[in-house]
Amino acid sequence: MSKELFTELSTMANKKKLFFGAGAAIIMLMTAFRAEPVQQPVAVKASAERGKQVYVKRCMACHQADGGGVPHLNAPLDGASAVTGKDKAKLIKIVLNGMTDRVEIDGEFYSNNMPGNKDLTDAEIADVLTYVRTGWSNKSSAVTVAEVKAVRTKK
Repeated sequence: MSKELFTELSTMANKKKLFFGAGAAIIMLMTAFRAEPVQQPVAVKASAERGKQVYVKRCMACHQADGGGVPHLNAPLDGASAVTGKDKAKLIKIVLNGMTDRVEIDGEFYSNNMPGNKDLTDAEIADVLTYVRTGWSNKSSAVTVAEVKAVRTKK
């Protein structure tokens, strides 16, 4: 427990002239440390909403409405380490250039070709990847236009 939290709890107890034993202290600590839902910034929510529109038009037929993909054909996006991982550049390259290789994701193999989407703007790619990385059960960071632009212009 941090010194600041201990001080705050002690102050609260003293102000209210509370006396509590070990059990009450544990309950207070559990309450103080309970997980709060992570709120996405407004900009991330807006990007994900725009990205959902791109997803419905371009991605949903293969990756499905729930992001679950199609076994052995189209990779799942929900919960996939390839989607939620730190390598955003790899995801951006896949969206831009497509994929024709058989790929293993989390122990399963997928073999359907994915077309490239170079016609999408940097903003559309950032939005759709933000939707995918923050949607369903995924809780990863957003993709920015600058990150897409950097990958697209890198030779």
